[in-house]
Amino acid sequence: MSHEHKIYLRKIRQEKIFIHFCQFLLLFLLLGIWQFAADKGIIDSFISSSPSKVWDTILSLYDSGTLFHHIWVTTYETILGFFMGMTLGVLVAVILWWFPNVAKVLDPYFTVLNSLPKVALGPIILIWCGANQKSIILMAMLISVIVAILNIYQGFQKVDSQKIKLMKSFDANKWQICFYLIFPNSKKNLMETLKLNISMCLIGVIMGEFLVSKEGIGYLIMYGSQVFNLNLVISGVVLLSLLATVLYTVISFIEKIYIKKD
Repeated sequence: MSHEHKIYLRKIRQEKIFIHFCQFLLLFLLLGIWQFAADKGIIDSFISSSPSKVWDTILSLYDSGTLFHHIWVTTYETILGFFMGMTLGVLVAVILWWFPNVAKVLDPYFTVLNSLPKVALGPIILIWCGANQKSIILMAMLISVIVAILNIYQGFQKVDSQKIKLMKSFDANKWQICFYLIFPNSKKNLMETLKLNISMCLIGVIMGEFLVSKEGIGYLIMYGSQVFNLNLVISGVVLLSLLATVLYTVISFIEKIYIKKD
C-alpha cells in the first residue's frame, strides 16, 4: 500500500469519526435544550415530558421486570413477520419472473394493494385471526410482503438481458439462469429490500399492538396515551427508536458481510 493511499484511507476514517461525533453532539444538544426548557418552565413537562423523566420511566419499567419483556415481544413479532414476508416475497417474485404473463395480469392488483393503507385491513385481520398475536404478525407480514414482491421483482427485471441471452446460448435452463445469474445480480437490491422491510414490519407490529396487544412497545405507547401518561408514551417512542436502530444496524452488518463475498 502506497503512502498516498494510506493518507487517503486515514482521511476517510477521520471524516467518519467527525461525522459520528457531530451526530452524537447534535443528539446531546437537543436533549440538553429539552431538559433545560422543561426545568425552567419554558415548556410544560406534563405534556412534553423531559429526558430525566423518560429515563426514570424506563428505569421503573426495568425495576418492575417488564422492560425487556415488552421489548422482546415486539422484537419477536417483528422478526417473525419479517422472515415470513421476505420468504413469501422472494417466492412470488420468482414466480412473476418465471411467468411474465402472470406478472402482467397481476401488475394492477399489486399496484392497488401497495397503495392501499394496510391499517384498513386491521378489522378484517381481527375477524379472521382474533385479537391475539397472530393478528399482529399477519399485519406485519401483509405490510411488508407487497413491498418485497415489487422491489425484488423490479430488481430481477433490471438484470442485463444480454447476459440472459448469453446463458441461453449455452443451453442454460431457467433454474440455472435464476440461481446463477438473476439472484447474484440482484444481491444489492435484495439487501436494500431487507433494510426497507425490517422497518415496514416494525410499523406493522406497532399498528397491530395498538389494536389488540396487551404487551409490547406499542402497547406501552397506547396505554400511556389512554391514561395520559406522556412520560410512558415518550419512553415507548424512545425504546421503539432504539429497537429500530438495532434491527437496521443488524441488517446493515449482514449486508456488509454478504457484499464482501463478491
